Amino acid sequence: MAALVLAAINLRPGITSFAPLIERIAAELQLSRGLVSLTTALPVLLMGLLAPLAPRLAVRFGLERTIAGCMGLICVALALRLFGDNALLLIFTAGMVGAGIAIAGPLLSGFIKRYFLSRMGKTAAFYSLSMAIGGTIGVVLTAPATTVLDDRWTAGLALWAIPALLALLLWWRLPSQPEAAVESREGLPWREPRAWLVSLYFALQAGLFYALATWLVARYHEAGFSLLQSNTFFSGFMLIGLPSAFLMPWLAQRFGKRHLLMAGCGLLASSCLLLIAYVPQVQPLLVCLLLGTALNGTFSLSLILPMYEASTPLGVSRLTAMMLCTGYCLACLSPVLTGLARDLAGHYRWPFLVLAGMSFIMTLLALKLAPRRPADVAER
Repeated sequence: MAALVLAAINLRPGITSFAPLIERIAAELQLSRGLVSLTTALPVLLMGLLAPLAPRLAVRFGLERTIAGCMGLICVALALRLFGDNALLLIFTAGMVGAGIAIAGPLLSGFIKRYFLSRMGKTAAFYSLSMAIGGTIGVVLTAPATTVLDDRWTAGLALWAIPALLALLLWWRLPSQPEAAVESREGLPWREPRAWLVSLYFALQAGLFYALATWLVARYHEAGFSLLQSNTFFSGFMLIGLPSAFLMPWLAQRFGKRHLLMAGCGLLASSCLLLIAYVPQVQPLLVCLLLGTALNGTFSLSLILPMYEASTPLGVSRLTAMMLCTGYCLACLSPVLTGLARDLAGHYRWPFLVLAGMSFIMTLLALKLAPRRPADVAER
């Protein structure tokens, strides 16, 4: 459990730590908003493209050893950000982080299926909570850490190599188990319609999160709030997700109505995004708190879907790999397109209206993902 929690914490700070510094980085390196958003979009793209490699690497090297290697890759990438005042190096390290997350994500779901089968809901709750904690501390602590470190934003970004190093040391000590020979020949479930529903749902919620992680602060700053106030709203958006990330998987297992929880979160997110688009001055902190509750809820619920849809650890890893591949390949477009739309429109209203529409579509997909009937599961 300690290894799972520590690995999950390291899956987000390498991406979310850019949010408090992105306008400063763009100004100092003289980058456009569309180009600087690659620091978020590129890892998300690689998290999708490389996810199908995860089951193959697990078969060859063992699940535990492969995850340890991912922690090492993330650690090296974040340490290199000490020299991130070079734009190409900064974007290259973003790609390295994305590669490490791409392989680790599907395998951690399989790890839960293997070792925590009788308490998947509770364990998945801790898993999603740990990821939310990692994403949140990446936002909340990066700016203060930068100030302490002689106001060097490169040092503030590189600080997150430390927890990655701790995760590497812990995972390297875990025994690695080989996968079943029969399962190792199977591919990803590209021909299963339900797998596509899971993947598209994940794509929409991930696209919303990464667009907001990149541009929510900028939207409120544009609306007349100070940068400190805007960062406070964004910190609230991230922090409130912690209890939501923990409670939603537990509630889904307790009551068996995860599709209704997913749909409710989608509707709440749509309402909040409409308010941010049209009237950002209305209770911004409350709106961000509600939005954080909704989106962290949809994320944690989407993570548990493969655990209930597949019957074996490697099967869970394969479905998760397809979900992440499809989802992140599509989601990586949202930060870039949001930034480009802002440059073209001259304001954030229209981009945020599109995000609200994405959230509503996510709600409709959630209703199609009702749990299988026992007869369907047995037939499958």
